Amino acid sequence: MTHHLQPVTAFDMAIFGGTGDLAMRKLLPALFRRFVDDQIPPASRIIGVARTEQGDADYRASVAEALQRAIGGDAELLERIPAFLQLVCYRALDATGEAGWQEFAALMCNGDAERVRVFYLSTSPGIFVDICQRLREHDLHRGNTRVVIEKPIGNDLDSARAINDAVGAVFDEQQIYRIDHYLGKETVQNLLALRFANALFEPLWNAAHIDHVQISVAETVGVEQRGPYYDHAGALRDMVQNHMLQLLCMVAMEPPTSLSPDSVRDEKLKVLHALKPIDAGNASRLTVRGQYRAGAANGGAAPGYLTDLGRDGSRTETFVALKAEVGNWRWAGVPFYLRTGKRLPLRMSEIVVNFRSIPYSIFAEGSGTAQPNKLVLRLQPDEGVKLWVMAKYPGPGGLRLTCVPLDMSFADAFGVAQPDAYERLLLDVVRGNPTLFMRRDEVEAAWRWIDPVLAAWQSSGDAPHGYTAGTWGPSASVALIERDGRTWHDDDSD
Repeated sequence: MTHHLQPVTAFDMAIFGGTGDLAMRKLLPALFRRFVDDQIPPASRIIGVARTEQGDADYRASVAEALQRAIGGDAELLERIPAFLQLVCYRALDATGEAGWQEFAALMCNGDAERVRVFYLSTSPGIFVDICQRLREHDLHRGNTRVVIEKPIGNDLDSARAINDAVGAVFDEQQIYRIDHYLGKETVQNLLALRFANALFEPLWNAAHIDHVQISVAETVGVEQRGPYYDHAGALRDMVQNHMLQLLCMVAMEPPTSLSPDSVRDEKLKVLHALKPIDAGNASRLTVRGQYRAGAANGGAAPGYLTDLGRDGSRTETFVALKAEVGNWRWAGVPFYLRTGKRLPLRMSEIVVNFRSIPYSIFAEGSGTAQPNKLVLRLQPDEGVKLWVMAKYPGPGGLRLTCVPLDMSFADAFGVAQPDAYERLLLDVVRGNPTLFMRRDEVEAAWRWIDPVLAAWQSSGDAPHGYTAGTWGPSASVALIERDGRTWHDDDSD
């Protein structure tokens, strides 16, 4: 079966923070790959925007280096870089001042008035409002225009509301795209297909048949160059409030009436509203936070968090595990165990749906124990779906049970490399499809649930549990799930 890629119409995309890590490592390579696949017309314009004074030639040289790093030694792709660079230009301006804005506005207004204009704010959230206000002052907020906002949107409910209010004073809600790149991953989108395009799963997708759900996002790296930001944010704000709660919503939401943007986002919002509170009364029982210490990781010695940070002390968590529950009829009594952390043994993100045990075994005692079925959705590094089922071990000598996976790797099944999430999301912005982006009320509902957890930690005065780099977090996270008679599904348990 041949899959035909649909091109978008010519557009202008200005990337504020165009010299930064996200732009060079993710955004520009994503646009390049869509250009190579003929989805981006040559008449499109990609404008890098930053404070640094430089010309188009210098910026294109930097972009070329970034693309070469991203694509490795693929000769066919390397040949396409010069053609892509013809779309790229650069403008220097001061996001919080007036310098460069007149020239930038003249460039953006030089063209088809009906053309889609995208302003991607790949900057510190602290200047989102300044940029949006200046876009309005120069009349760049009208017409077929969208603005893309990266997380974090605030650091609590009040600050998120303030940002949303200020950006919303310039752009209409339908023009604002709050991006969470996890929602662009193929496995997350395939969760919709698995649930709602197959009669097999949805009748079982409830508390009567599912024992619990685990969502894990593990990183082997430390804080690297993000130390100042990370020490202010911590793992709960950086990962749980956005990525992990969005994954939980995709698992737990009711069937939408259609795949229209608001139908999907309405159902996700209901999940966020149904989450049972975690606060000072139960946070010590339902949450664990940790901070990595020196150890062995990534094949060598790894420093502790304080060494990476260059400070003598910090109470910021680099690991979080928590037990959440969705208080509705479908999920009553089904725990959702979430964990995320830095300096863990493996880089992986996965959702594990653990089904209940069979009610009665007809097999002889020596045949082996029937293990509960598991549906494992791997988001990274190797995207795919694995269903663990019981089967007879082959050969004579009686019936022996064994647990084996029905394993579907997307790369093997479809014979194509899986696109980076940003490739899908960036073109969805151009097309004006906000389905995989967060609506304002989703962001604020997530903060409304997270804020009491943060307050409980602060009021307790307890320091995060230490854990050795290269391990699966503090022992308290193991106790969190094992006191319920369950066990974390670690990748090496496969």
